[in-house]
Amino acid sequence: MTEDNELEIDALAEYPTLVLAARFAKLIPRTDWFRYVGEPLEEDVVIKAQAYLAALGFPEATPAQVEDWQEAAASLETNDWNSPAWEVEQQLMAALSVEVTETIDPKLLEMVLAHVTGVASEYVSEGVLAAAERWGVEDEELLKAAIGEGVQACYQAALVIAAGVDDDHPFSRKYQLYETGWWPLGVMGNTLNIF
Repeated sequence: MTEDNELEIDALAEYPTLVLAARFAKLIPRTDWFRYVGEPLEEDVVIKAQAYLAALGFPEATPAQVEDWQEAAASLETNDWNSPAWEVEQQLMAALSVEVTETIDPKLLEMVLAHVTGVASEYVSEGVLAAAERWGVEDEELLKAAIGEGVQACYQAALVIAAGVDDDHPFSRKYQLYETGWWPLGVMGNTLNIF
């Protein structure tokens, strides 16, 4: 790593998709992490949410607005982590991991993904803490959950890029939701809760 927190791209030259994944980290600071949580969902957000749901295999599900941090916490508490949507995401992660390590050196992949999550941890944390300050929220567990989910979305998006998969992948669509400044809390039943 160089002083300006960039990976040595030369080491990755043999793997063009890995170079793109490393460069993806430069987009993370430009994202308005959690900037619009609690505000009414804009049409663009709803359209992106519907695209994510369709890509995930749940086109009948609909986006729903979560009004505040307390409702967001309740939504997370009632999330069924063995729900069909959660299962699909786990299967997608496993499939991508297998696919990408068939063509890319696993150590280099791990290095790039660690770089992405390191950058994401810093900027997602800043966004969450700024949103919490605006709302006067001090629930550390909830804030950690928000940071963790944002960082995971970055990891998933970088994995998609490294695998050379197109932008229609559910993880790309999920990241696009975070780019809007809202927080997709997860699919419960036929609803994608967004704060």
